[in-house]
Amino acid sequence: MYHTLIVVGNVGKDPEMRYTPSGQAVTSFSVATNRQYTGSNGEQVKETIWFRVTTWGKQAEVCNQYVKKGMKVLVEGRLTPDKATGGPRIWTKQDGSAGASFEVTAGTVRFLSSRGEGGDMPIQSGGFESAEMPPEDDIPF
Repeated sequence: MYHTLIVVGNVGKDPEMRYTPSGQAVTSFSVATNRQYTGSNGEQVKETIWFRVTTWGKQAEVCNQYVKKGMKVLVEGRLTPDKATGGPRIWTKQDGSAGASFEVTAGTVRFLSSRGEGGDMPIQSGGFESAEMPPEDDIPF
């Protein structure tokens, strides 16, 4: 069985990089996708879905260096379910309402913003790093 998810959106905040105990780089950042449509009552509805993206190895180092808050990215990867629920990670927001985060392990990250848009970075794409993924118990978050 196989699944692939493609997300195109804006980076919510600058990435955070760390290393596993074995020394492999791991970078995480959030991506927001937006959708606007007209509801059945004629009102415009704006919907935002957040994804937490995790990259590994050389790609993690490249993303940490070039990904900046506000830039547009295309992420291709796989959904990583919450171990406790088997679905998205659920939490309670400060206002008391429920929030959800969809976790994505990236295979490819492509930078879609041009220079000056969402940070001053070159246009590059991070290819899939062929490094072996560590066991899930080794993931530092």
